[in-house]
Amino acid sequence: MALILQKYGGTSVGSVERIHRVAERVAQARQAGHDLVVVLSAMSGETDRLVRLAHEVTPCPDEREMDMLLSTGERVAIALLAMDLRGRGINARSFTGRQVGIITDSSHTKARIARVTAERIREALSEGIIPIVAGFQGINERSDVTTLGRGGSDLTAVALAAALKADRCIIYTDVEGVYTADPNIVPSARRLDKVSYEEMLELASLGAKVLQSRSVEFAARHGVPVEVRSSFKEGQGTLVTTEDTDMERVIVSSVTGDRNQAKITIIGVPDRPGIAARIFGPVAEANIIVDMIIQNVSQAELTDISFTVPRVDLGKAVTLVQRVAKEIDAKSVGVTEAIAKVSLVGVGMRSHSGVAARMFAVLSREGVNIMMISTSEIKISCVIDEKYLELAMRALHAAFGLDEAAS
Repeated sequence: MALILQKYGGTSVGSVERIHRVAERVAQARQAGHDLVVVLSAMSGETDRLVRLAHEVTPCPDEREMDMLLSTGERVAIALLAMDLRGRGINARSFTGRQVGIITDSSHTKARIARVTAERIREALSEGIIPIVAGFQGINERSDVTTLGRGGSDLTAVALAAALKADRCIIYTDVEGVYTADPNIVPSARRLDKVSYEEMLELASLGAKVLQSRSVEFAARHGVPVEVRSSFKEGQGTLVTTEDTDMERVIVSSVTGDRNQAKITIIGVPDRPGIAARIFGPVAEANIIVDMIIQNVSQAELTDISFTVPRVDLGKAVTLVQRVAKEIDAKSVGVTEAIAKVSLVGVGMRSHSGVAARMFAVLSREGVNIMMISTSEIKISCVIDEKYLELAMRALHAAFGLDEAAS
């Protein structure tokens, strides 16, 4: 008998009919003899509805109260599924993040998990009860409700799987697994049977919406095997696991695109020690993630610094940067929103040269100008004009042999 943690996303529980389907899947797993823990997101569209309500009340909702509000979405979903299962004669019980002991820091709307006790889940399992747990939420040391950020239900699932030493964490979503590219943009994209934690972490951080990046990081740190499957179709998904020799043979495993980017440029920055810390310190304190950074060669003891942030954080970041720019006597602050990031990912890059040169040649041939470049051992990213993103993804997918015909 295996202990399996199942997580269902918002589209999987987006209606009463879909909740019935989830209940059927849970019932089948129980009939197969498995112990189960189920984590749910809010019904699709519910979190966005709650956010809209908050902004109708006030243009700048308090973050603590936002967490209180947004945490209600998952509670609706878990109660409905528990009712459905109990109506089928299956002993199930719903639990909030607080009730299962998900303890976080106090960074409201973007909290990080500090520890998971999971005592009530263990008790429920010992009594033959299927725990249905609200994803996306926890409590801080003061018992205030916190939320884990967009996609936080994935993190809840992986964290519970680690705490319970589950045999597998299965993420049921609206896609059939991890693909070589977004099939909506690249029709020839193929589903991958498995990817490494490192590759999945890069893909998640680069805009692939299959798994939240923090959940992948947590899974890698604790060795939790994660499988991504479709909640609407039967069949094999994609296993996210440790790297093996088969993965290393593939130079590039996936192409991703991310439109959730904006560029901030500070012009005329005094070129002296400590300036970068003055600029990026307040941005970090505001929990804004900075991705790429470029500093131009100094001229007349002045330089320009450009960096990218998520578009959702652009307004907050610009306010902070404008204040710092005034303090350091920089000339001006510019913003570019119509940008996107296209990336290649593959653990095989470690042992193969020329990937960057080939990528740049493909983009050049398609007339796509590169604004910024970022690399790691297994990733190359380029910031480009947003209107060329889909063209760039399709061209790179074909050039690196990822089309279906090349499989």
